[in-house]
Amino acid sequence: MNIFWRETKAYSKSLLFWSIGIVLLLVSGMNKFEGTAAGGELNQVIEGMPESLQALMGAGAYDLSKASGYYGMLMLYLFFAVTIHAVTLGANIIAKEEQDRTAEFLFTKPLSRNAIISAKILASLLQIFILNLVTWESSILIVGMYNNGEQVNDDIAVLMIGMLFLQIIFLLVGTTLASVSKRVKQAASTSSGILLAAFILSIAIDLNERLEGLKYFTPFKYFEAKEMMYGGGLDLIYVLLSVLIIAVLLIVTFTAFRKRNLMV
Repeated sequence: MNIFWRETKAYSKSLLFWSIGIVLLLVSGMNKFEGTAAGGELNQVIEGMPESLQALMGAGAYDLSKASGYYGMLMLYLFFAVTIHAVTLGANIIAKEEQDRTAEFLFTKPLSRNAIISAKILASLLQIFILNLVTWESSILIVGMYNNGEQVNDDIAVLMIGMLFLQIIFLLVGTTLASVSKRVKQAASTSSGILLAAFILSIAIDLNERLEGLKYFTPFKYFEAKEMMYGGGLDLIYVLLSVLIIAVLLIVTFTAFRKRNLMV
């Protein structure tokens, strides 16, 4: 039994639906740009909004009369969508062995627990890489239909790298919680709750400058479109911090999975 290919096949339909959803989100979002923002009207509307809402929407960081600016604002929703996929995938790929009562069969195979969890994580990484590539290619094609000659591909590439870091972090949040939790069936909801809390915290920081010191507690602040676009690039400190978080989550996941009693 090849666990890697078994897991890849098991989540192929889910990946297809998520990919279609991301493409539809991009299409509908950029269609709204053509109807409401391309003439500069949306910039004027946002200028009349309260400062808190302007901060939330990244006013001042984006020129919403340009396709690149509107796409940058849309990235908030794209980041949230792909991290939901990642965190639920990470939790379910561990928890399903207990939920489906296949753990006892799995551990009768001549494979170490390290080999099993490695295959599962690699299969999950393949899923999020594919979703990231779908988002990348779709962004280039769809934004390219509205950019009027503006060069956006470099910005899209940087944004996709940041998105991939977020996907990996929250994938491992899911696997870690599923590995350490005594109530494995609740791992997906708990990890999704952590993701939502991190997302809300990132918004709260934008709304209240006094919370700026909490930015290190939410990965959504590490990779913000308004900071990465227009030559901003990736912040080395946040990249290193992300690598550290990923390493710690991997260590905890492997350690907990080896010790976990999954016989059902």
